[in-house]
Amino acid sequence: MPDAYSPKYVEAAWYAWWERSGFFKPEYGGRDITNISYEDKFVIVIPPPNVTGSLHVGHALTSAIEDCITRWHRMKGKMTLWNPGCDHAGIATQVVVEKKIWKEQQKRRHDLGREKFIEEIWKWKEQKGDRIYEQLRLMGCSVDWDRATFTMDPKMSHAVTEAFVRLHEDGLIYRANRLVNWSCTLKSAISDIEVDKLELPGRTLLSVPGHKDKVEFGVLVSFAYPVEDSDEEIVVATTRIETMLGDSAVAVHPNDSRYKHLHGKYVIHPFCSRRMPIVCDEFVEMEFGTGAVKITPAHDPNDYEVGMRHNLPFINILNDDGTLNDNCAEFSGMKRFEARAKVLTALKEKNFYRDTKDNPMVVPVCSRSKDIVEPMLKVQWYVKCEGMAQKAMEAVKNGDLKILPDVHIKIWNRWLENIRDWCVSRQLWWGHRIPAYYVTVKGRIGTGDAESENERWVSGRNEDEARKKAAKKFNVSVEDIDLKQDEDVLDTWFSSGLFPFSIFGWPEETKDLKAFYPGTLLETGHDILFFWVARMVMLGLQLMGKLPFKEVFLHSIVRDAHGRKMSKSLGNVIDPIDMINGISLEALHSTLLESNLDPKEIEKAKQGQKADFPNGIPECGTDALRFALCAYTAQGRDINLDINRVEGYRHFCNKLWNATKFALMYLGPDFKPNSEFQLNGHESKMDLWILSRLSCAVESCNTGFETYDFPAATTACYAFWLYDLCDVYLVIMKQESLKPVFQSGNEVSIATAKEMLYTCLDGALRLLSPFMPFVTEELFQRLPRRQSDPVLSITIAHYPVSERVGSLCLVLDCLKIFVSNYTNLPLNSKAC
Repeated sequence: MPDAYSPKYVEAAWYAWWERSGFFKPEYGGRDITNISYEDKFVIVIPPPNVTGSLHVGHALTSAIEDCITRWHRMKGKMTLWNPGCDHAGIATQVVVEKKIWKEQQKRRHDLGREKFIEEIWKWKEQKGDRIYEQLRLMGCSVDWDRATFTMDPKMSHAVTEAFVRLHEDGLIYRANRLVNWSCTLKSAISDIEVDKLELPGRTLLSVPGHKDKVEFGVLVSFAYPVEDSDEEIVVATTRIETMLGDSAVAVHPNDSRYKHLHGKYVIHPFCSRRMPIVCDEFVEMEFGTGAVKITPAHDPNDYEVGMRHNLPFINILNDDGTLNDNCAEFSGMKRFEARAKVLTALKEKNFYRDTKDNPMVVPVCSRSKDIVEPMLKVQWYVKCEGMAQKAMEAVKNGDLKILPDVHIKIWNRWLENIRDWCVSRQLWWGHRIPAYYVTVKGRIGTGDAESENERWVSGRNEDEARKKAAKKFNVSVEDIDLKQDEDVLDTWFSSGLFPFSIFGWPEETKDLKAFYPGTLLETGHDILFFWVARMVMLGLQLMGKLPFKEVFLHSIVRDAHGRKMSKSLGNVIDPIDMINGISLEALHSTLLESNLDPKEIEKAKQGQKADFPNGIPECGTDALRFALCAYTAQGRDINLDINRVEGYRHFCNKLWNATKFALMYLGPDFKPNSEFQLNGHESKMDLWILSRLSCAVESCNTGFETYDFPAATTACYAFWLYDLCDVYLVIMKQESLKPVFQSGNEVSIATAKEMLYTCLDGALRLLSPFMPFVTEELFQRLPRRQSDPVLSITIAHYPVSERVGSLCLVLDCLKIFVSNYTNLPLNSKAC
C-alpha cells in the first residue's frame, strides 16, 4: 500500500472495471427488469448536457448529487438505472459551430448550405459528445452507458415526430401570428431562457453586433403627435424611439379628464401621414408621464394586447436581420439602431421632439448572440398549454408529484397559473425539423390571408401520410397535392420534454419503456423548473397518461467564491477536470484562447483568473470534488464554490488512507472477520462507544439521503471518520500508556477488538462510498471479506443500517474526560 494518498493513483483504473463488470446496469446479477416492483427500483435520467462544449462545475454538481443518490439506492439493494444522454442544443450549438467555421474558414452557414453546415455540426458533436461522456466517467458517474441517448438519435427523432403529430391531431399544436423574442443576428425566435435581462441605471452606451458604434440605451425620449384638424398635440414617450415608425394609435385612460375632449379623434404620424386613433384603455397609468402612451402592437407585448382589444393595425417595421422594412418611409433599409439616431434627428427638424431623460430600464439581450432582442410579430407553431398546465398543478396539489425544496411550489404554481402558449418553432438548421407540410392543391389559388394560410398546413409522420391527410382535408386526390415541408426546426425544449420516455423507445411499447417509465426522481437546477421540468410533466401526462417521475429535487446554482455568476468573460468558469487534475495559471489562460471570446473579453477573463487563481488550481481529485459539491448543497441557498474547501477534502482523503493503513497494520495479514458481526460481551466501553458513533452516523446518512439533505450526510461521514474513528478510537489504540488491548495477551479481547475495528472500518467505507467511490473502493479492496458477504465491489455492497447499542451515548462525556487525560485532544462533543 503506497505511503500517501494520490488521486491519480486511486482514480486511474476503477471506473473501467466497474463499467466492464456491468455494476451500473439494472440487469446486473441476472435481474429481470420487467419483474421488479416500482418500490424496488430507482430510475433517474440525466439532465442531458448541451453538446456545445465541455462540462462546467454546474454539471459536476448535478453529476455528484445524482450519482451519490443512485449509488445509495444501489447499495440499498434496489434495481437502479441512471440513464445518460446529451442534448443537441439547437441554437447554442448552431451559434458555436458557426463561430468556429467563421474563425477557421471565414465562412457563414449560408456559404456552406444547410446540408454541409449540418455535417459540420455532426463532426463537432462527435468531438464534444465524446469529451462530455469522458468527463462524466472521470466524475465517477454510475450510468448505464449502453442506454446513452443523444437527442438527435433516430429513435429520438421518431419520438419527436410522433409527439408533434399527435398533439397537432388533438388540436394542441397550432399555427399563429404572434409576438416572439426575435434575435436579429440569429434570424430566429428564441425562448425566454435565452434572453438575459440587462439592468441599466440610466443612460448607457452598449455594443451591439453588426453596429460599429455603441448604441444609447437607458433614456426616455418624449415627442409630440399632432392632433388631426387641430392645433393641439399629445406628447408621448418611449425608450425605443425607432419603434414610433410602427405606431398605430395613442392610448389614454378613459377617466383622464385631460384627454376626454380628444376621445375618438386622431393624431397624424409625422413621417407617413398615417391617421392613428386616440383610444381609451385602462392599462394606461394616468400618473406616469403625460398619461398618454404610443401604441406599437407589432413590437411590444402590452401594445399587442391593446391592439387586439381595439382592432388596431399591426405594423411590422423590421426585416428578419434587423433592418427597417418598407413600412418605414425614408428610413427603410437602415439598421434599426442607425434609424434610432436618424428618427430622433428628424423629429427635431420637424419640431416634434420634446426632451430626453435618463430612465432606469431592463434591456433584453440574446444570451447566444449578445444581440438586443426585439419583440417581433411572426407566424410560428404553438403548443396549447392551459389544460396541460392545470393537470401539472393538480399533480403537485394532490401529492402525486413532490417538489423539493417545497419553496419552489409557489413558483411552480405561479408560472403554470399564468402560462402562455408555447412557441415551439425556431428558424434554425440544426434540430428536429418540424413534421408539418404546406399544402398546395393543383389548380387552386389561396386567398392569401393569414387565417387561410394557416389552414393550408398538415402534419405527418412522413410525407406520404401528410399527402393522404391533405387529400382528405381538401377533398381531392393525392395526385393533386403538392407538399413543402416547413424549413423550421423545433425548440430544443420540445425534444427535452419527451426525454423521460423517448429514451426508452416510445412510441413503441418496448421492454425498457414498461420497466423504467415512470421514473423515480428528477434532479436538476432550479433555474429550469419551468423550461424543462414543467414541460416534461405536461407532456408525460398528455402523451403517456402518467407522471414521468414522483419526486423533483432542485439544487442550487453554483457561483464563484465571491458569489458571482460564473461567466467565461469573467474568467471564473471552472472546468471540473481542472479541479480534479490541477492546472497552472498559464494553462488556464490558454483555455481562453480556444474559446469564442473576443480579444477584449479574453484579456478581462485573464485578469479574473489571475485574481482568483494566482497559483493555478491544485490537484484535488474526483472524490474531493464530489464530496465538496454535495457538502455545499444546502437546500435553497446558492453555492459559492471555494477551491480551498475542495482542497481540504483532498486532505480528508489522505486521512482516510492513513487511517486504513494503520488499521490494517493492527489487523495483520492473517485476519479473517467473523461470518456475521455479533456482540460477544467482551467489548470494551470504547468498542461499544465507537460502534454507537458509527450507528449514529449511519442513521444521519440514511436520513440525509432520504430527505436530500446532503450536507447532513457528508457531515456525518466526515465527523465519524475524523473526530470519532481517527481522533479517538485509533489514537487510543496507539497510546502505549493506555496498555492497549492488542498488547494485553488476552486472545479473546484481541479478537473482539479486531472484529470491532474491522466492522467500523468496513461500515465507514460503505457509508462514504456514494460520495467518494474511488478511494473507498481502493481501500475496501484491501480489506478481507466476511464469508456471508463476499461482495466483489463496494459499489454493489450493502449500505449500512443503524443498530443503536443501548444507551451508550450516555457514557460519551465520561469517555471524553478519560481519553483527554491521556491525549489532550479536542474531541467531538456531539452525541447521537
